[in-house]
Amino acid sequence: MRLNLFWKLGFAFFALLLAVLLPIDFYAERALRRNYERAGFDELSAIARIALANPPQASSLSPSHPEESANLLSWVSRIAASGERVTVITSDGRVLADSQSDPSTMENHAQRPEVRDALANGEGQSSRHSVTINRDLLYYAVRLPVADGPPVILRFALPAQTADAELWEFRRRLWLSSFVMLLVTGAASLLISRSFSDRVDRLTKFSRRVAEGDFRPIEADRSGDGMEALGVSLNETAARLDRTIQTLTEERNLSSAILGSMVEGVAVVNASERLVFANPGFAEILSLDVPPQSGRALVEVVRQTELIEAVRQVLKGEPRVEAEIVTGTLRQRFFAATVASVRAADASGAVIVLHDITELRKLERVRRDFVANVSHELRTPLTAIQGFSETLLAGAIDDPQNRVRFLEIILEHSKRLARLTDDLLMLSKMDADRLNLEISRLSVSQFVESCVETTQRPAAEKKLRISVHLPERMPDIAADRQRLAEILQNLLDNAIQYTPPGGQIMVSASADGDEVTISVSDTGIGIPQADQPRIFERFYRVDVARSREVGGTGLGLAIAKHLVEVHGGRIWVDSEVGQGSQFHFTVPIFDTERAPSRNGR
Repeated sequence: MRLNLFWKLGFAFFALLLAVLLPIDFYAERALRRNYERAGFDELSAIARIALANPPQASSLSPSHPEESANLLSWVSRIAASGERVTVITSDGRVLADSQSDPSTMENHAQRPEVRDALANGEGQSSRHSVTINRDLLYYAVRLPVADGPPVILRFALPAQTADAELWEFRRRLWLSSFVMLLVTGAASLLISRSFSDRVDRLTKFSRRVAEGDFRPIEADRSGDGMEALGVSLNETAARLDRTIQTLTEERNLSSAILGSMVEGVAVVNASERLVFANPGFAEILSLDVPPQSGRALVEVVRQTELIEAVRQVLKGEPRVEAEIVTGTLRQRFFAATVASVRAADASGAVIVLHDITELRKLERVRRDFVANVSHELRTPLTAIQGFSETLLAGAIDDPQNRVRFLEIILEHSKRLARLTDDLLMLSKMDADRLNLEISRLSVSQFVESCVETTQRPAAEKKLRISVHLPERMPDIAADRQRLAEILQNLLDNAIQYTPPGGQIMVSASADGDEVTISVSDTGIGIPQADQPRIFERFYRVDVARSREVGGTGLGLAIAKHLVEVHGGRIWVDSEVGQGSQFHFTVPIFDTERAPSRNGR
C-alpha cells in the first residue's frame, strides 16, 4: 500500500527524532560512565594516599610471620570502614588479606592488570568483573615498599553498580523527557504535516481536474509561503491552458466544418501510406458508404493507380504532383487530383485534394459536339441549296418539269435552315438569361385542348389517334402561354414523328401538391435505356438517320428542358423500346398572392 504524504512526513520526523536521540543516549552514557569511573578512581586514589600515610606494620606484611595476619586484617578492616574493598597482595600475586573475602580461597592475583601496572609503575587501575565476589568493580592499586623484603600491593576497589545505577537513572530521565518531547513535537509535526499534505492533496486533485478538462481555479489558501505561490501558478497555467484549448477547439471545429462542407475530397496520408484523415467528400467521390477510418492503408481505399502513384511520388520527395482520375463505369466522373507534401515536426506525409471536373469535361464535350453538330446541320441544307441552285443556273431553270421540284427542295432546306437558326437563337437567349416570360393564369384543359387541336391534322394524315384525359377539377397553372405551348407542341410533334401509323397518342394531367404534371404518352418505337439520360442534350439523336428524315434539328427537347426549368418545373421520360414513351413535365399551380404579372429570366 502506498503511503500518502502525511504518513511519510510523520515517519520521517519519527526517524529523525530517533536518529538524534540514539546517538545522544550512546555518547552521553559513555561520557557519564567515564566521568563516574574518573571520580571513582580519584576517590580510590585519595583512600590510597590515606592508607600510605598510615601503612600497616612491616612485620604483618611479611609472609614469614603468619602470626601477624590478624594485625594486617585489622588494618585492612579500618581502611575499608567507608565501604571500599581493600586487598593486600604480595609481589608474587598471593593475597595476604581482603576486606570482603577469605584470602585462602582466593586465587593468585599476579596477572591482574592493576597489580602488574602497580608493580611496574607504582600504581595501576582497571575496571572489570571480579570473579571472587562476582561483581563489576573499579580497581586502584599502589605499590608499598617493604623494608628488607619485596614490595606488596595495596589494592582498593569500589563497586561499579553505583555508576550503573546513576547511568540508568540518567537514561530513564533522558528517555522519559525524549518521549514527552516526542509526543509534543510529534503532535505538532503531525498537525503541520497534515496541513501540508492536505494542501498538497488539494493541488494534486486540482491538477487531476485540469488533466480531465476542468479548468476551474483552485481557491488560494493565503498562507504566504511557496505552496500559495504554487497554487497561484497552477491557476494561471490552468487559465492559459483553458484559453489555448478553447482556441484550438474552435479552430478544429472550424476546420472540421470547412472540410466537412467541401465538395472537394480531402485526405491526409502519412509516410507509411496510411490514411490519417478523410472528409465526407473524399468518401463520396470514391463511392464509399462512410469516410474511411484513420489508419487504413491507402491501397485498401483507393483503386485508382494514378492517384496511388502520385502519392508515392510525393512521399519520395516530390513537392507537388497533379493527376487526373476517372471513377465509375457507366456514369464516369472526372477529378483533378492534387497531391502536395506536408511536414509537421518529425512526421511527413501528403495531402490529397480531389476537384470534380466532370462538368468541365462535359462542357468541353458538349462544346465539341455542338460545334460539330452545328457545322453538320448547316452543311446539309446549305449543300442542298447550293447544289440545286447551281443546277438551276446551269440550265435546269428552263426545264419546266424539274425546276419547280428543285425550287421546292431549296425552299424546304431553307425552312429547315431557318428552324435551326431560330432554335439556336432561342438557346442563345436561354444561355444568356435574356428570355422573357409573360406569366399568366392558364386553364390546363383549355391550354391542352388548343395544342391538341393544332396537332390533329398531322396526326390524322399519319392515321394516329390523339386522346386527352384530364380530371374534372384541375387547378389553373402559372405559365407563359406561348412558351408552354412550345413545350407541349414539341412533345406532340415528336410523338407523331416517332409513332408508326395506326398508333395512339394520349395527353393527360394530374395535380400533386403545388404543381401540375402534364404527360404525353405514345405507342411509338420507344427510347433505349442507355440513351434516355442524354436525349435532352443539344443535337443528341437516338436514330440520326430517322431524325434527319423527319426534319428534326436535335434541339427540340433541349429547348423544352430549358423552358420547363425557367418555369420552375422539371421534365423527364419513361420509355421502353417497342412499347412507346411517356414524357412528363411539371408546371407550378397559380397562386394569387405570389403570382407576378411578368417574370424575366
